[in-house]
Amino acid sequence: MKTQGGSPQQAPKIVVRSLSAGATRGVVSYGNLRFPCALGRTGRRSGKREGDGATPTGDFPLRSAYYRPDRLRRPQTRLSLTPLRPGDGWCDTTQDRNYNRPVRHPYPVSAEEMWRADGLYDLVVVMGYNDRPRVKGRGSAVFMHVARPGMLPTEGCVALARPHLERLLQAVKRNAVVSVRP
Repeated sequence: MKTQGGSPQQAPKIVVRSLSAGATRGVVSYGNLRFPCALGRTGRRSGKREGDGATPTGDFPLRSAYYRPDRLRRPQTRLSLTPLRPGDGWCDTTQDRNYNRPVRHPYPVSAEEMWRADGLYDLVVVMGYNDRPRVKGRGSAVFMHVARPGMLPTEGCVALARPHLERLLQAVKRNAVVSVRP
């Protein structure tokens, strides 16, 4: 069996479990590491749709990571790592040819700002959700990123405290997958 995007099932797994059914908080596990996390504002869902606020369930390869070089040193990781720049974005317009892909602002249609003032995207890991192939309306910009204070829910991502996300990035193997459990 293969994950979305073709990663082998035996790849090391970052397991994401919620604290209870419908919960917006959970636990991320990788080897001996265990960290609290925030999940989507509507919990987890196997049939994720654009804008539904749910974290998709399933196994998703880690594609790459981004970081804010003006706010933190280059993180230690085996993943492909790119410094963010002002104007970086991620298209969330379902009818656009760049749906669920990185873009540059100004962009003619709706695209999420990656260079954020609130620090949530100071460190971002791109999860291979709805990208190979991309299906319009199935959801975009599903990341692991820095959590809000108080571990408030996300719009569908998995969020961790920055030190925990840095530690996880340091530990993961290049072929690791994120397994969001139902």
